[in-house]
Amino acid sequence: MNLDLTRIPFSRFGSYFSISYITKKIWGNNYEEGLYLRSLHGRLKKKELFLIETIDSRGNVIPSQIQASPEILLVQNDKGTAKISMPKPEFLLIEGFGTGVRFSAKGSGHFLIPVGKNEWLFNYYDEGIQISILVQHGNIKINAPWNGIKCENVILEVSPKYGKFRIILFEAAEREIINDILEHSKSCSPDVVKKEFELFLQKLPSLPSELSDHFETAGYILWSSFVKPNGYLKRPAMLMSKNWMTDIWSWDHCFNALALSYKNPELSWDQFALMFDFQSSSGALPDFVNDHESYWNFSKPPVHGWTIEKLLTNLPSNFSLKIEDIYLFLEKWTGWWLNYRDYDNDGIPQYNHGNDSGWDNSTVFLERPPIESPDLSAFLIKQMEVLSKLAEKIGRDDLTIKWKEDASRFLGKLLNHSLRDFELMPMTSGSHKVIESMSLLPMISIVIGDKLPGKVLGKMIQRIKKFMTPYGLSTEEPDSPFYTSDGYWRGPVWAPVVMIIVDSLERIGQHHLAQQISSRFVKLVAKEGFAENFDALNGKALRDPAHTWTASVFLILAKDLDHGREKSC
Repeated sequence: MNLDLTRIPFSRFGSYFSISYITKKIWGNNYEEGLYLRSLHGRLKKKELFLIETIDSRGNVIPSQIQASPEILLVQNDKGTAKISMPKPEFLLIEGFGTGVRFSAKGSGHFLIPVGKNEWLFNYYDEGIQISILVQHGNIKINAPWNGIKCENVILEVSPKYGKFRIILFEAAEREIINDILEHSKSCSPDVVKKEFELFLQKLPSLPSELSDHFETAGYILWSSFVKPNGYLKRPAMLMSKNWMTDIWSWDHCFNALALSYKNPELSWDQFALMFDFQSSSGALPDFVNDHESYWNFSKPPVHGWTIEKLLTNLPSNFSLKIEDIYLFLEKWTGWWLNYRDYDNDGIPQYNHGNDSGWDNSTVFLERPPIESPDLSAFLIKQMEVLSKLAEKIGRDDLTIKWKEDASRFLGKLLNHSLRDFELMPMTSGSHKVIESMSLLPMISIVIGDKLPGKVLGKMIQRIKKFMTPYGLSTEEPDSPFYTSDGYWRGPVWAPVVMIIVDSLERIGQHHLAQQISSRFVKLVAKEGFAENFDALNGKALRDPAHTWTASVFLILAKDLDHGREKSC
């Protein structure tokens, strides 16, 4: 397996380090192109620590070829090879033969000081991180002029001594385990990391052989996007990406939990429960979290009842879950929306911003919020139904009946409030002005398709077909005046939307339509990679090119795809 480091970072399970080859085409014009060591801690706004280059004996940069697999990164030139590996999450091991290596950092807010004879400490105080560079073998040359306060630029070069060099690089915060780091560095082998990765692959959904290469790439993106517990994070956590979407958002995590749920129950549950580690006393969930912060200015849609229903189906029967805890999570989360996001007290909750819906700039929000969008109520009705089932599992017959009745009443209220000409319409809160949008967002209400009146469901299915393209579902009708090819939620195809609608169509017996959409999306991802989203009309990969929820949804849909009927779709 060869990794394209311009799109998929070199990293490993648990590590806050990653290495990417940054190009202006993908990363933008603010970057100098090259191979960068990056840190994924949440506090860092500038995550690039060092530009890494290979050099000759005179310190001249030598053009190199890069080859990367999950276990090792090779930087090769006509003088020799530098090998970079991550035997453990806490450190990098860099070994060179024939060639040297240069680490350079530009900008302000950092300095370099010696720690003993062969170790240097890089203090990047503007970003709150310190990196130790321990040269176990090789010749060191430093160019880091001190101006009395800091170093304007930092260059550390290591050239071969007797033909080779060896460097260990780790965060200074890990110094307390320096003995373990040194011990592991002595006996490490890339094969150990390779086996760790292969074991992770065995715990993912099985796919047909024709998708084996894509399966391995999807698995690598998931495996390598994990960071270990640290700071705010009390569990192993899958970031949305180790490119630039380096946080965990409070609906993205659900799709990653589902991909792991078939054969990796502990890790799956950690991904789902992680966000509830931050749940407030009022029941709210943060917009996103990382190891350094939880962000509360927005929220995300309550897909968690829908997710739990699927998790309970997928997780092995012998996996121990505390149903009482799950019940309390969802009860508080549902109550928060009903109690704190209904400013006009009409019983229909609202989004205060497009970001709350997950569809940040959807055309539903061209009107000033708050917006009473039917998908929100539909998710909450589904969540009430799941709460009823959970209450039954814990022997609370009273709550079983209560939530079932609440779901039925809420459905009636939604239909009376939002139904216009057999369509569930978004409205402004308070004035209840109907929003005539060509966004797919209101169609997410099909998540309760089995509860909708026949004419309403039939019209919804016909509307969904208008969003179909050769690549799945556009998020804005292609003939909308607001449709934009790279318009984020105003056109592109998104993995979670495809999955929710495909799952909902399957539940109401629309198997053929569900397979059409699913097949198109799986083919798209197999061709274009695991991007954050895709151009709905030409399939071009857009935005972050290694996004975990795209990889997760690909694995789920490809597993469930009716390959025997794919051609007829």
